[in-house]
Amino acid sequence: MDLHHVTETLSVDDANLTGSRFNNANLSGCRFNQIEFSGAAFNDSNMTGWQINDVNLSGARIRNANLSGLEIADCNLAGATIDGVPLDALLAAYRAAQAGTE
Repeated sequence: MDLHHVTETLSVDDANLTGSRFNNANLSGCRFNQIEFSGAAFNDSNMTGWQINDVNLSGARIRNANLSGLEIADCNLAGATIDGVPLDALLAAYRAAQAGTE
């Protein structure tokens, strides 16, 4: 099915949209619940103000992204890295430095 120049609200329930493409689409304000995004690619996208809750991002990659102001809280960071440096090592070093200044 092809949709072009649609300006109406779309509601999709219990759908298999495997292999679908969204190009030059405004999805601001959309809600995605219980969605399977494995293997999905988001390229050249503005995700300002995005909220990601209760998701599995294991094995995900974020490259060439502006993460200024990004907040990560209450997350399992085991095996996570930034530029190849393990986050658990970075956090341990930071906490040790903070403890040394108190």
